Amino acid sequence: MPEFRCAKGRILDSIRFISEEIKEFREEYAGKTWQEYEGDRRLQKLMDRTVENILTAIIEVCGSFLTEKGIPVDSYGEALKKSGELLGFSESEQELLFKMALQRNRLAHRYLNFRWQAIKIYTENQELIVRMITIFLDQEEKKI
Repeated sequence: MPEFRCAKGRILDSIRFISEEIKEFREEYAGKTWQEYEGDRRLQKLMDRTVENILTAIIEVCGSFLTEKGIPVDSYGEALKKSGELLGFSESEQELLFKMALQRNRLAHRYLNFRWQAIKIYTENQELIVRMITIFLDQEEKKI
């Protein structure tokens, strides 16, 4: 079972980091094609790492959020899905969030045949992540 720790300010710090990474992805990589990606090893590394950073950080935020509420989960996918449920996301959105953990694993463990697929799935669903961090940000700002 993944173990999440909750430190004061951790969620806000992570949201800031995610926001910066999303901005970088949108500005630098969102318009890249498969041909550009496939033909440039450096670009592959940058795109893979940026999306992996975003997904890892949102998993961390969700884990901290659930820890604050005393809700245990057994996997990263469950952390994303359960957080989505608690934040009022639809069942289909919760399933997409669950699948985002798989995409993070594909990038983190360098599953060569699936990296571009992981990038595309993130790109197609990044507004879901943006919506989630916006809700988390609103909640955290109310605590201050």
